Amino acid sequence: MNIEVNGRSHEEEPRPGQCLRTYLRERGWFGVKKGCDAGDCGACTVHVDGEPVHSCLYPAFRADGRSVTTVEGLASPDGELHPVQRKFLDAQGFQCGFCTAGYLMTTAALDEDQLADLPRAFKGNLCRCTGYRAIEDAVRGVGHVEAPGAGDSVGRNLPAPAGPQVVTGTARYTFDIDVPGLLHMKLLRSPHAHARITAIDAAAALRVPGVHAVLTHEDAPGRHFSTARHEHPEEDPDDTRVLDDTVRYIGQRVAAVVADSEAAAEEGCRRIDVAYEVLPAVLDPEEAMRPGAPVVHDKDAARARIARPRDNVVGEAHGEIGDIEAGFAAADTVYEQTFRTQRVQHASLETHGAVAWLDEDDRLNVRSSTQTPFLTRRALCALYDLPHDRVRVVAGRVGGGFGGKQEMLVEDIVALAVLRLRRPVKLEYTRAEQFYGATTRHPFTIGVKAGARRDGTLTALQLRVVSNTGAYGNHGPAVMFHGIGESTAVYRAPHKKVDAYAVYTHTVPAGAFRGYGLGQVMFAVESALDELARRLGLDPLEFKARNIIGPGEPMRTPGGHEEDLHIASYGLDQCLGIVRRARTEPGGDPAPEGWLVGEGAALAMIATGPPGGHIADARATLLPDGGFDLAVGTAEFGNGTTTVHRQIAAGELATTVERITVRQSDTDVVRHDTGAFASTGVVVAGKATLRACRALADMLLDFTAAHLRVPRADCRLTEEAVLHPGGRLPLKELYATARAVGVEFAADGHFGGTPRSVAFNAQWFRLAVDPGTGEIRILRSVHAADAGKVMNPMQCRGQVEGGVAQALGATLFENVRVDGRGEVETAAFRRYRLPQYADVPRTEVHFMETADAIGPLGAKSMSESPFNPVAPAFANALRDATGVRFTELPLTRDRVWLALHRAGVTGQPRVSSSS
Repeated sequence: MNIEVNGRSHEEEPRPGQCLRTYLRERGWFGVKKGCDAGDCGACTVHVDGEPVHSCLYPAFRADGRSVTTVEGLASPDGELHPVQRKFLDAQGFQCGFCTAGYLMTTAALDEDQLADLPRAFKGNLCRCTGYRAIEDAVRGVGHVEAPGAGDSVGRNLPAPAGPQVVTGTARYTFDIDVPGLLHMKLLRSPHAHARITAIDAAAALRVPGVHAVLTHEDAPGRHFSTARHEHPEEDPDDTRVLDDTVRYIGQRVAAVVADSEAAAEEGCRRIDVAYEVLPAVLDPEEAMRPGAPVVHDKDAARARIARPRDNVVGEAHGEIGDIEAGFAAADTVYEQTFRTQRVQHASLETHGAVAWLDEDDRLNVRSSTQTPFLTRRALCALYDLPHDRVRVVAGRVGGGFGGKQEMLVEDIVALAVLRLRRPVKLEYTRAEQFYGATTRHPFTIGVKAGARRDGTLTALQLRVVSNTGAYGNHGPAVMFHGIGESTAVYRAPHKKVDAYAVYTHTVPAGAFRGYGLGQVMFAVESALDELARRLGLDPLEFKARNIIGPGEPMRTPGGHEEDLHIASYGLDQCLGIVRRARTEPGGDPAPEGWLVGEGAALAMIATGPPGGHIADARATLLPDGGFDLAVGTAEFGNGTTTVHRQIAAGELATTVERITVRQSDTDVVRHDTGAFASTGVVVAGKATLRACRALADMLLDFTAAHLRVPRADCRLTEEAVLHPGGRLPLKELYATARAVGVEFAADGHFGGTPRSVAFNAQWFRLAVDPGTGEIRILRSVHAADAGKVMNPMQCRGQVEGGVAQALGATLFENVRVDGRGEVETAAFRRYRLPQYADVPRTEVHFMETADAIGPLGAKSMSESPFNPVAPAFANALRDATGVRFTELPLTRDRVWLALHRAGVTGQPRVSSSS
């Protein structure tokens, strides 16, 4: 056996049935990624004798005598980047970068004809982050990256520091390390939606060669906790155990097998004999709240922090502003409707997983694909009675998150195995496990009733919201509260009422997902107000513009006003101005003859951070060579915070970004960081970085002035020195001088996440519908974003495009289907339709001219907010084209055709009510 990989010979025989992907990774070629194991995502693409193949489907033995090239071998032997690698760097054609190796290998093999038809060429590759525009620009050679300069970094298109590693396959994600003596874990999962485990016989599993342990509920701590990670753990119910003797959904983990290989662990799982007492299950949240329904968690309400356990209500909110009945009585027109949104999977290409070990100091080290390393460490310490200095949690480069990794889904059970066996242990979810063993977006049912006078004044807005949190309440109450917050606060109706419930069912748990409940409720509110305006004979956009809150106005919501939330900058009027201009100017694709054409818009407001505080610490240090070290806690998973933190630091320290080294996502690096969620990577962690670097700059100037006995005001930082009246003092010399007298140039920065501002977005679509088939084509997509001071326009634009693309998937076809037993039916990418290159239009992104009074250097958040207005804008455009109001997502082709057929809609052109 001889396989040549990137010019090196490998003579080891593959295992029977082994695919080329695992063969390559076991030999250190970590640029070959695991995304699906089914040939659906393309992340594992390599060349075999120059031809691109999905290595997860390619048997390793077939590579005998062949030449294999991975992304690590794409560059020339002297290190010169391949032209495709250079193009992806120049365009920054990636965000998290997990899919990038696959795209590089696919692109490098395309001929001229294939390059002319990228939708077909990229059918075998998926990207969840970018929205594909950046990838297309990279392939076409459209560059966006600017050359850095000293002190003028903020506001420029500076590149991600990990870019060279991403395009060469040397960036290290969670499992891209070699751990000696590593054991592998696999999980046995429940086949029942609700059952009590009466016995587990692991004897046969333990006889499997290579199996070291079988862990069950008898080995797990008795403590209950929440998998959700928040700064304040009391926000979430304590309803989960590491391993439980009661299972509450199909897919819940029952036992863990630890073995020398994944194959042995899987065989061990197959041989475990479990006896279940099957219990009644409830799958629908409305049924779950009815008297006599099966109880999902029969726990003490106060101790577990569950609102009404016997009614399956984990959290609820009820509030009224004014007199809702009087508000409807004052209206000339009232519209009432129920809207529904579905489960959506995060589908980050890197699945959940962790690897852990004990070091020479007997410290537990956990390397995890997580957005919250510090909160995960805190939870592990609480579970296993460990002091914080005995546990270290590190996130390498994370391959996408979107809120799904704001959970502790794997680290707890991996830690249990390591502490028990005192050996390194790895657990990596399969793609199927992501669907039935991780979390989803919360399905919502939203009843909306809205009233307005004929002059367009909104008089009343009422919501009844039911959220299906699944079998466990992680994030359930918080998502519910957030969903009813800014969605109602953005409108100034004098009379508002909300009744909201987060409800347990025996289904796969829901969790944090981009938008955190706002996207679901805004779909209902923005659709309802659009319909109300049409029934009043008013332009929907102008109707909404009349009723939105303005700068300085209070944000009033029946769900309760957060005292620290302010409109610290206001760009919503500018956002609506962009939409008005888009409606009147030419642009976009033409509609096919006979298709119905319509346009629609929606707006959104979101708080820039969570309530109750979000903590970030940073430390900036001068290094002996005159460069700087910046230590931050927040994680990088394609959100671009590493780049922005370097830009902030370079600006404050009057240097270039190349002289800033960033260390991050490591609990040994700084005191604390709540985590990279709720769009806080820039507005919270960035503010900590800003304060640390300003403090360090002051230290440098103060020391120089005192040392040289010159006025402080006459000293100035430059790229490599401090200028003073007598000349210049190089930073290297300054470091050495200070070190000689025992002074270290290091400064800390801290921000607690309060007060908070709000960001605004507006989305507009023009689309065409074929009434004969239900097919929809997007003719033009325009997004207006009020992000305050845009720190890196290239990256921020990518966040908006990625958010719009992900939201389009949720709008058009993504749906985690659960059958009548509670089992997930869509546990693979080919059964769960993700947006592909051909599905996503180029969205025109416009940034507003605002500067926030709270955010660092005037910045606001822009990671989650682009998602929220997309579905209602699309539904409003569909209503404009067809006259049919669609109230349930996703808007699949068959659902659209059926509704048009029932409404008797033909191919006769309609006149747009908003044109």
